[in-house]
Amino acid sequence: MATPGMFAGRFGLCRAAALGAASVALLLGGCAGMSAQQASTPTAAAPAYQENIDISGRISVQYEQGNSPQSLHGSFIWSQTATETDLELLSPLGQTVATISVRPGIATLVQSGRSPQVAPDVDELAAQSLGWPLPVSGMRQWLQGNGTDSAGKPFQAKPGQDYASFSTKDGWRVAYANWQSDPDSGQTRPKRIDLTRDTEQAGKVSIRIAVDSWKKT
Repeated sequence: MATPGMFAGRFGLCRAAALGAASVALLLGGCAGMSAQQASTPTAAAPAYQENIDISGRISVQYEQGNSPQSLHGSFIWSQTATETDLELLSPLGQTVATISVRPGIATLVQSGRSPQVAPDVDELAAQSLGWPLPVSGMRQWLQGNGTDSAGKPFQAKPGQDYASFSTKDGWRVAYANWQSDPDSGQTRPKRIDLTRDTEQAGKVSIRIAVDSWKKT
């Protein structure tokens, strides 16, 4: 198992503080283009959940390490089917710095230049390897505006209702900052999703996801 912060050193672009020996300046640049873009129809109907979908966009992470604030930025490619999930994290230059693959009963995380790491739980695997939590299992629903709240009730964000939010049993707060129209289907889908959680491992963690493209497969 990779030590915490190992992946963060490779994935960090815009660092607020150095990561010491684990620092790898692989991702240099930023996600300045992640500003909110309004492209929603307030009365639009919620799109149907898709089991098979490809998504690409940008991701920004803020967390703490050794009482020092850290800031990471990059891009991602997400692909899912009914039983599988694949997540690729890239530098602004298009370099793959890590991949996460989820198959029934097992998750695999591969960092550039390192042996694959495996575990039964993808979220535990990501937190141990990255040094900060990445809720891959929840993102299968959250990226499409769906989820389960802390009371175990289904949640579905209403397209056009900016900053609609819910909290999960494991402490994540999921907020839909704004929306965009899918040119292929005409449906309105999440454009920016903000995830926040207080953790012992990495202090207050904030993850901002900006979705650039959707494709039903």
